[in-house]
Amino acid sequence: MNIGPYTFEEFKQKVREFHGYPAPGVLLGGYMVELARSLLPPDTLFEAVVETRKCLPDAVQLLTPLSVGNNWMKIVDLGRWALTLYDKYTGNGCRVFMDPFKLAAWPEMKSWLLKEKAKKDQDSDRLLGEIQLAGATVCSVESVTVSDHILSKPHMGPVGLCPLCSEPYPVKHGAICRGCQGEAPYQLAAPAVTAEQRPALYVGSGP
Repeated sequence: MNIGPYTFEEFKQKVREFHGYPAPGVLLGGYMVELARSLLPPDTLFEAVVETRKCLPDAVQLLTPLSVGNNWMKIVDLGRWALTLYDKYTGNGCRVFMDPFKLAAWPEMKSWLLKEKAKKDQDSDRLLGEIQLAGATVCSVESVTVSDHILSKPHMGPVGLCPLCSEPYPVKHGAICRGCQGEAPYQLAAPAVTAEQRPALYVGSGP
């Protein structure tokens, strides 16, 4: 059973190159993406909402032009193995999700989905074999209309220089950038360069 233009083995190699290893979640996600796309009217300009950060977004990025970077794919992390492809203008689309009631014939997939085994105890070959054989038959589909806040396109608005770090930031974030408000995901190894000090860094000292 093909996944888009790829055989299962070809897609597995694509996943290995992109994701680092042939993750079951990306492989299964490939079938989910193609099922959702097949249910949209032809020539639909579509975007995506993915309900987990794990693996599934990579399937969308491998098989469509949609990505987090171009904001045509949004991740709403509900911890559910589901994705929606929808018309970017109307919001009407198809939600595809893993259906646990369809996994009776696929014990390794069921164990993987419900985390019944530690990763080291999984039978990887059997799991990938079940994914290849089952394809999208273990999924169910719902017709949905995405919420207005998903359809809306946020704009950055005016940009200013933070008075503390002097880096550009959206002024709607406040008087200083969010990094300087304490939201930076790191600690500086050296004191930050202040806005007053920074211009001196660009003055040539000459030979």
